Amino acid sequence: MGGFRLTKWLSNSRDVLKAIPESELAPAVVNLSPGDVLPNDKALGVIWDVNEDKIRFKVKLTDKPLTRRGILSIVSSIFDPLGLVSPVTLRAKAIVQNLCRLKLGWDEQIPQHYCDEWKNWLTSLPCIESLSVNRCFRPKEFQHIKNAQLHLFSDGSELGYGACAYLRLVDGNDKITCSLIIGKARLAPIKQMSIPRLELSGAVTACRLYQILNDELEIKVDNVTFWTDSTIVLGYIRNTSRRFKTFVANRLSIIHNTTSLDQWRHVDSPSNPADIASRGIDACDSKKLNIWLNGPNFLLEDSRYWPQDLRNELQEVTENDTELKKEVAIHAMTNNTTDYLMNYFSDWTKLLRATAWLIRFKFYCRQRYLNHQVQCRTGDLTLSELKIATNVILVNVQSTCFKDEIIKLKKDTPVKKDSRIASLNPVLDNELIRAKGRLSTSNHDEYPIILPDNHHVTSLIVRFYHENQGHVGRQQVLAATRMKYWILKGPSLVKKVIGCCIPCKRQHRPLCVQQMAPLLDEQIIADKPPFTFVGIDYFGPLLVKLGRSHVKRYGCLFTCLTTRAVHLEVAHTLTMESFLSAFQRFISRRGVPTKMYSDNGTNLVSGDSELRKSIKEWNQSKIGRHMLQQEIEWHFNPPLASHMGGSWERLIRPITKLCLLEGSDL
Repeated sequence: MGGFRLTKWLSNSRDVLKAIPESELAPAVVNLSPGDVLPNDKALGVIWDVNEDKIRFKVKLTDKPLTRRGILSIVSSIFDPLGLVSPVTLRAKAIVQNLCRLKLGWDEQIPQHYCDEWKNWLTSLPCIESLSVNRCFRPKEFQHIKNAQLHLFSDGSELGYGACAYLRLVDGNDKITCSLIIGKARLAPIKQMSIPRLELSGAVTACRLYQILNDELEIKVDNVTFWTDSTIVLGYIRNTSRRFKTFVANRLSIIHNTTSLDQWRHVDSPSNPADIASRGIDACDSKKLNIWLNGPNFLLEDSRYWPQDLRNELQEVTENDTELKKEVAIHAMTNNTTDYLMNYFSDWTKLLRATAWLIRFKFYCRQRYLNHQVQCRTGDLTLSELKIATNVILVNVQSTCFKDEIIKLKKDTPVKKDSRIASLNPVLDNELIRAKGRLSTSNHDEYPIILPDNHHVTSLIVRFYHENQGHVGRQQVLAATRMKYWILKGPSLVKKVIGCCIPCKRQHRPLCVQQMAPLLDEQIIADKPPFTFVGIDYFGPLLVKLGRSHVKRYGCLFTCLTTRAVHLEVAHTLTMESFLSAFQRFISRRGVPTKMYSDNGTNLVSGDSELRKSIKEWNQSKIGRHMLQQEIEWHFNPPLASHMGGSWERLIRPITKLCLLEGSDL
């Protein structure tokens, strides 16, 4: 189909080999004589006995160290794509898994117990070389196939889980043959898992094997049957109404999508060949290997003698099953829930909208589940819904803080004289207590609603008006709230809310006043000559006329920290040599300073180190006999801290202006 040229042909039919050119044949049969036996060859990792048309296994053991690496190398060398000897290799894989549980290194020596178990397995491994499996599922003596059935078995144990598929063929003379098509044996996870879950994993493996065979098997299958010895798994598969935990639910969905309920049947454990795949067998156990390769004995008999179908006798999954999802009972407590909701929000608008959405959800539940004839809105919230939510919140606040007053007002009796709202002439209107004023009107909505001062909702309302009015003062906020509400001890509550407002604190806090740094000791010593303590800084560049061109020059400022005297020198460049020349001229005119302060400039730092070397040379020379030089102590401000050099930084601006105004004769 891909357009490739296929060569190296090999067949168990001599007529086919004769029809193929020698250039296209496999090397083993190119010079084959008519009386020679057809050779063996490898096919997909297994040995194909061409002469007898059977599949065999060849074991080639190598000396490997008794470590995890060596054991895994030998186990992986057995290539078995169809899983024909997967129960044999399962036990070796279990040894590797147990070594992983011990957290041994790849090259560490394994315990003696596992050494003995591994050696026993290696000793029995050559027995699989005596196994032979017919390559063709249909025997030579078979006539026309009358019926073809596919039987898949699954099982699980503490060691692992597995599945196997058998093809049952019936010819015209009612002869029956059964052969293994494919098998799969997998270890149980290292994390402990229950037996029902492992049984269910084996059933899923059987479904996946069926999907592979459905795509690859060219024989038309008349009937497919799945067998398991677990009644719990059959109960899970039959149940489609209950909700299981995620692990079981995911695997049941695979089973239901692949198979139908009437395809699953029960088989007893001794007759289940998948039990061999889940527990593993010894390579020399010929009895179990025969059952594994040829299937259970009942498949060779008529269907009347098969195990009894127990589907109608299976019990339903009980409520106590550990794999069922537990139903959660929700108990609503109105008062506590409402108080929690109101205290949860810190914004009046958010509390209002959340309450409005809950009220809409309540109407939806009444319409959906109780079949009440109520109107349920959709879309965004409306103004009427927000008003209803406001009344619900305020009614809850008043019912919490004014219980006795509400009882009195419902009986049309005046409230007690010692009540906090007795002086407000309260009236009850639509379950809301309002303060009746001097206006005699039938519309009670114009009366303000009475609210307590010690409730969270009241603080949210005051904060809402304060922020809505643009963070105004107490009187404005109090006037705005009294248009709809009468808050007990309103001025003190408004003052408290505004006092906690962070933007107001940030806006009205007093300005910070920077404290001036203390003077240096060198700035207040009066008994020293000028320029004993000197500050240095550069300024510029200044354009200077040199001949017919203009060049850049820099000013080097020396200021006395005590007398504030200023000495200026010209620096032709910003290099260290130019600074040293300017400094030489300064000390020739003003004398050698004791301490010097400057910014952390590169040229000044280099100048300091160079100056120290020069002074040391002066002291060692003959000139030092006549003129003793004193070493200068130089202090550098921290980098990027120009504010620490205010003594000389402040002098830069007037001197620069003076140089520009005078035309700069530098």
